[in-house]
Amino acid sequence: MFKYFPTNYVWNLSVNLAIEMGARIGEIEEMCGPLQDAAKSPDKEGVQAFRDTWAKMADKLCGLAEEDLAKGRTLSAGYKYNRAATYLITCERIQAHGAPGRTELYKHSLELFQKSIELGKENCVRVEIPYEGKHLSALYVKAEGVECPAPLLIQVNGLDSSKEMKYRVGLPAWLAERGVSSLILDQPGTGEALKLQGFHARYDTEHWASPVVDWLEQQEDVDSNRIGMEGVSLGGYYCPRAVANEPRLALGCIWGANHDWRDVQKRRLEKEGDFPVPHYWAHVQWVWGAKDMDDFMNIAENVHLDGQIEKIKVPFLVTHGLKDSQIPLKWAERTYEQLVNSPKRELKIFTEREGGVQHSSFDNSSNAGSYIADWVAETFNELKEK
Repeated sequence: MFKYFPTNYVWNLSVNLAIEMGARIGEIEEMCGPLQDAAKSPDKEGVQAFRDTWAKMADKLCGLAEEDLAKGRTLSAGYKYNRAATYLITCERIQAHGAPGRTELYKHSLELFQKSIELGKENCVRVEIPYEGKHLSALYVKAEGVECPAPLLIQVNGLDSSKEMKYRVGLPAWLAERGVSSLILDQPGTGEALKLQGFHARYDTEHWASPVVDWLEQQEDVDSNRIGMEGVSLGGYYCPRAVANEPRLALGCIWGANHDWRDVQKRRLEKEGDFPVPHYWAHVQWVWGAKDMDDFMNIAENVHLDGQIEKIKVPFLVTHGLKDSQIPLKWAERTYEQLVNSPKRELKIFTEREGGVQHSSFDNSSNAGSYIADWVAETFNELKEK
């Protein structure tokens, strides 16, 4: 883990995630250099300072991108809008719910991201899936070098990530190179679903997973018999729950297990484990639509996989970082142990040898992500041959 701030895990996590999304080290130094004292400040003051410097860099990159566009240099402009969006995503993610200007900051990051994929001519399009009278937004990445219809992996967020973050980290591109399409989803409780549509997280994740599969089955370039799901971090709960209860999902994999999130909350109340974002307790209440702390803890009692994993009857991959300081390794082992009805189950612990030892491998997503992409592509090929 790259520890720019010696005493601030949450900010280090943010910097590492930005690096995995394509941040440049010189720009990180320019943004973070002035923040050493702020990293020791209380949440509100420190987070505002972090936001100011990262947003300032985004503004500078947008200005440079406009200069590129004036000269017809669209690709170069796209690269700069890409990083500008990444820096806004990073500083917006750690703002408190209801912080002044947060919604506008988020919308601006979406606009810059859209510019970046269009100008960069990337293999990525935004789609909207009907849900509860509104829609769920997603990014669709097509498989490369294969005749349609192609297998597809739905990818879902954790507690505080978004479809743009997951796309930029790289798994969709690695899958596309291996002949697998991707649908990167802002499911209820995350991204646009939470921040713009007002959809809170649900423990019964099949409620939104099934309409997503319904939509995918209508797409001509998707092999409806080979649709799987991957989840990162808290997606390590969302994904197995969905696969256990939506029989049309042909495989599952998790990038960081989260077998018993209710227990994690109890441990965090006792100051055990690292928090992923500042203002943690207010954040989780917002995500789950809880009225107060007691209501949230009652909701969290449902967020575990005991009695669910045994329902999974398809191939399933469990991965976890050896030094995950947010979710104990024992929960990955518990998920694997309960996969008794999976015809192909695997537990992969990422060690220091290959990297990816931190939570959901944010310290080295390339090696870990390649492992996942290989397993998914190989398993889809095995399913096709049956």
